[in-house]
Amino acid sequence: MRWATRAGVHIDRAACAWLIRRQLDAEAEFVFVDDPAEVPADATPFDMRGVELSHHGGDCSFETILRRYDLDDPVLWKLAEIVHEADIDDERYDAPEAAGLDVILRGLSMTCDDRRVLELAGPLFDGLYEFYRRSMLLGREPA
Repeated sequence: MRWATRAGVHIDRAACAWLIRRQLDAEAEFVFVDDPAEVPADATPFDMRGVELSHHGGDCSFETILRRYDLDDPVLWKLAEIVHEADIDDERYDAPEAAGLDVILRGLSMTCDDRRVLELAGPLFDGLYEFYRRSMLLGREPA
């Protein structure tokens, strides 16, 4: 399936692409556009104005996708707090990791094209997921 988002990938778009690939569509193909009017007819748009899978009711796009697809994994919701704080920075959540993750992804977007940012961000989100999965299992931070 094809998925479309805005060019210039940052935190929420990178996280959404990771979420889509890991939970919804392992074979996802991503298209980057400068204008929502450029979204191909066969693509599902995300993280852009006026589309279903975007910011709604104070949620970032990552949270919207979790809600839309009924993804109730508590580890994904922990990642949603980090992504939300990095993207919106409204202090809704206590997510000190957000600032560092935001800087890393902004830096990648300055040195790589959008496809490469998604390629490099995937293992970052895999690592965050695994860290928090183990934390929840152990009831403490893993060693």
